[in-house]
Amino acid sequence: LFYVRNHFPVPEIDCRNHEVSISGAVQHPVTISYEEMRVMPAETRIVTMECAGNSRVFLSPPVDGVQWQLGAIGTAEWTGVPLSALLHRAGLDEQASEIIFEGADKGLPKEEPAPPGEIIYARSIPLSKASDVLIVYAMNGEDLSPEHGYPLRALVPGHYGMASVKWLTAIHVAARPFQGYFQTTDYAWWKENGSSNPERVPLGEMSLKSQIARPGIDETIAAGSRYRVVGAAWSASEVDSVQFSDDDGQTWHESMFLDPAHAGVWRRWQ
Repeated sequence: LFYVRNHFPVPEIDCRNHEVSISGAVQHPVTISYEEMRVMPAETRIVTMECAGNSRVFLSPPVDGVQWQLGAIGTAEWTGVPLSALLHRAGLDEQASEIIFEGADKGLPKEEPAPPGEIIYARSIPLSKASDVLIVYAMNGEDLSPEHGYPLRALVPGHYGMASVKWLTAIHVAARPFQGYFQTTDYAWWKENGSSNPERVPLGEMSLKSQIARPGIDETIAAGSRYRVVGAAWSASEVDSVQFSDDDGQTWHESMFLDPAHAGVWRRWQ
């Protein structure tokens, strides 16, 4: 039931000869095999991942993109190697400022303006975020499925899903901001800065958001009946309160949480 989103076809990868290279602003470029990754010290974390286009169908006026309703979000248990351990092995140069993840999937984007030829899927994160990242190989106690990035993917807690690059093949440490297609053209927004020259900024951390799961869309509830409303709320940090209104915002009621508070993990409420 965990949502799937990718821009290019799912690549076929044989884990027996799969490797991830670490290069760029590092002291010792290295290549680490999938087998080696599986025997390194690992961590398991529960993380919520949301597509940046989740709930797009409800926007007015309409916008282009996959017309998601409420399903482009999921929470899972992820297992993998901390990115910090891999970067420690390569050794960072003083000028390192960003980490670029590159996947094995490639193609020609459908959205305009399109690049002149095929590109690989790639995204970057600030170096300050690297300590939170896992390079994962398991999801809910099982090997990643091909649709979810087998054999290896990045997991960037608290960021929208496009940062958690699937089918990972390379980690490039950059000394300047990454200007790739999925960093500046797609998954980016115009930030007003009080002048006539707005700045193009890449999407990053998940915004505070809440969704109602029950009642479902277009479900009818009999007037005067009792009903248990259930939903979830999340953000890049912890959610500490959810209020619910059943009279168009005239009055509000404090909801009860079903989950403990954790940064980057949804809290179900009723």
